[in-house]
Amino acid sequence: MTYPKIDFLYLSEQDMIEAGVRDMDACIDAMEEVLKCLAVGDFMMGGENHMSHGTMVTFPKTSQFPNMPIAAEARRFMAMPAYIGGSFDMAGVKWYGSNMENKKLGLPRSILMIMLNDKTTGAPKVLMSGNLESAYRTGAVQGVGVRHLIRKGAKVCGIFGPGVMGKTALDAFVSACPSLDTLKIKGRSRKSIDSLIEYAKKNYPQFKKITVCKDLEEMVRGTDVMTFTASTGQDVNSYEMVKGEWVKPGALLVAPSGINMETDFLAKKARLVVDSMGLYHAWAEEYPYPTFGSIDIIGSKFTDMVHDGIITENQIDDMGDILLGKAQKRKSDDEIIVYSVGGMPVEDVAWGKICYDKAVEKGLGISLNLWNKPCLA
Repeated sequence: MTYPKIDFLYLSEQDMIEAGVRDMDACIDAMEEVLKCLAVGDFMMGGENHMSHGTMVTFPKTSQFPNMPIAAEARRFMAMPAYIGGSFDMAGVKWYGSNMENKKLGLPRSILMIMLNDKTTGAPKVLMSGNLESAYRTGAVQGVGVRHLIRKGAKVCGIFGPGVMGKTALDAFVSACPSLDTLKIKGRSRKSIDSLIEYAKKNYPQFKKITVCKDLEEMVRGTDVMTFTASTGQDVNSYEMVKGEWVKPGALLVAPSGINMETDFLAKKARLVVDSMGLYHAWAEEYPYPTFGSIDIIGSKFTDMVHDGIITENQIDDMGDILLGKAQKRKSDDEIIVYSVGGMPVEDVAWGKICYDKAVEKGLGISLNLWNKPCLA
């Protein structure tokens, strides 16, 4: 970058595809490095604790101002800034608007953009389409857990919530565990279920059996690895309850969205793993006890259980520590593991950086000029 002139790159969704945003194997590798950086502290995120998920704008149920948006399902704006070290050494922010009503317009629920910036000057380096980038890094963080925690020879996987996140979770599961040959699906709409079935058949012919389950219990019973990606709200009573008696010995449950499990089962019969413990500490500060409900990620139930004296924090393992060899991987074939995935902007910056580098290498995108010389320098 030449100063004081500043140009930056714009990458459309098609540019991102050509830059390899859907390369799940590479994305899982990248997320492993991210989680290691988090474990050793080579990162910064927002907030006084430098660990905040982001800053969110939500809306009231009623307003005296006629143009102000009114609260609706998944209606929000959010900024998620971060710096990530390691081989990435990059700063940036993910910014998005979200509204479940978007689907009636043929749009995704959330529309995301990612800006990467020079870590020293703050100058923009790239503005990129973020929907695929975000979806794949979310799947890949799940894939890290599957790669290191799944029982050897696992065959049966389950997807609860067969939307976009369900598809990228499936990509990650297959990447991390090629022995999978049976797929079980539980969804709310026939359209999303059929879409996932079509996606699986097209991309993963190894699935010899695909079953649409009548309820959550059917999906959970006999399943080796499963993910819960259905969208939820802030009412903990509305979260689907996964009963411990349904879970087979040795199962891995990956939870990037709102499910609930019996407290006694979590405390006494499951191993608890989180993507990064600091994220859950930050949420506990930002959304005081009980945090679970305000935050729909089950790792916040883990910290509520610590608050209540039901477990100690030593009973929660950090995925970064597992990757660094400071904590064990799977301890036995019968061990049941619940892996909580919260999602963090460092992941977006990291995968965005890799895609940006590839885009530059391939000559993708459009160069935009910010200024030749700043007017107010």
